[in-house]
Amino acid sequence: MKTVLITKQIPQAGIDLLSEKGYQVIVGDEDFSLAETSSISGLKNIDALITLLSDPVDKKMIDSTPNLKIIANYAVGYNNIDIDYAASKGIFVTNTPDVLTNATADLTWALILAVSKRIVESDQFMRNRLFTGWQPMLMLGGDVTGKTLGIIGAGRIGQAVARRAKGFEMNILYSGRSRKEKFEKETGAKKVTLEELLKQSDFISLHCPLTPETRHLINRNNISLMKKSAYLINTSRGPVVEEEALTMALKEKNITGAGLD
Repeated sequence: MKTVLITKQIPQAGIDLLSEKGYQVIVGDEDFSLAETSSISGLKNIDALITLLSDPVDKKMIDSTPNLKIIANYAVGYNNIDIDYAASKGIFVTNTPDVLTNATADLTWALILAVSKRIVESDQFMRNRLFTGWQPMLMLGGDVTGKTLGIIGAGRIGQAVARRAKGFEMNILYSGRSRKEKFEKETGAKKVTLEELLKQSDFISLHCPLTPETRHLINRNNISLMKKSAYLINTSRGPVVEEEALTMALKEKNITGAGLD
């Protein structure tokens, strides 16, 4: 019987499906960690591994699983896995693209509206009993309709975000490695350089994978190109943004706001 290790609890339907197919399924508890030696020592007989984005699958872990045939990452991203080393060992690596496309696009829009309309700030303001009466400029947010949305990474999620933007009559710019002609016809989007996108966009939404090239893509220099009235939205990987540079930009009011997943 082949053994499948799932590092954390997933929906029971998935576990039942594996069991029905004849696999021995082991599910890690809340304290289970692939990074701990005590956990790694128990991996020798594992044939398949279902991991989360928070599970580091490095050379040490892979070497501790001589029977491992596949690593199935329960996520769209896979920067937690040493892909090259797994491939050198003949281990398949899979991810789950497209299952969260609409959910992530919806979340992106929730952040766009929340940060531009200052919803979280206003909620905290009221809960702290600071409201003393209506004022014309009190918690005044920014417009969304008719503004320019810049999409960095026009894959499935980026395109889904752009389609939703048409309901707000937004101008859409995008940057990426290749031109997306079908996407352009569908949304009126225009492909531009990263520099042009940063300079022209009122909202900049990140949808690129985390790679050596995109790590700290949004750094001090690139933030300096943005409008002071701009908002940065990140529903991709955290390290795509240089956190210290973003914090400084917000403190110094070099950009107006940020919405982070």
